[in-house]
Amino acid sequence: MTTQSKPRRARFSIGQTVRHKSYRYRGIVVDVDPSFRMDDAWYADQTERQPPKDKPWYHVLVDQTEMSTYVAERNLLADDTDDPIDHPDVEEWFNESDEGLYTPLSRPN
Repeated sequence: MTTQSKPRRARFSIGQTVRHKSYRYRGIVVDVDPSFRMDDAWYADQTERQPPKDKPWYHVLVDQTEMSTYVAERNLLADDTDDPIDHPDVEEWFNESDEGLYTPLSRPN
């Protein structure tokens, strides 16, 4: 009898604001990959401490910039501020409520 492990649930969800543990930037999650999905050359070039590839990775719009990042789950914390995210692409991805919460726009497949 084989035991199947449950798929690991992502800690952060689309529309959630997060903060990078080391670099301290804030951002908003626009997509979640259940495991690393970039190429090996990018991984070797971009990561200092080689986060695990088999855990969730996040596409994040970086606050107060025009940049986006691809970040391993272990490098993120939930952001505890209510400040809105200032990024030119936020309106392409989300509706913002009065409470500072972001709801994903429905996107065609």
